[in-house]
Amino acid sequence: MPYILIQVTDDGVTQEQKDALIAGATDLMVTVLNKDPEATFVVIDEVNPDNWGHGGEAVTRRRRRAAAG
Repeated sequence: MPYILIQVTDDGVTQEQKDALIAGATDLMVTVLNKDPEATFVVIDEVNPDNWGHGGEAVTRRRRRAAAG
């Protein structure tokens, strides 16, 4: 019973993109590991960019800095 957790920032991901992620992740488990798609669970966790950081700062701050130039 595979459980796949996909974490993305919660800005601008469409339902169509989420559907594609779920289908693609499931297909990958079927193709690579021969898993049953009915027993494969995919969860998309949308995280506020204020709560997601790398390089020592939040994504929102990095984006503002990059936009300022």
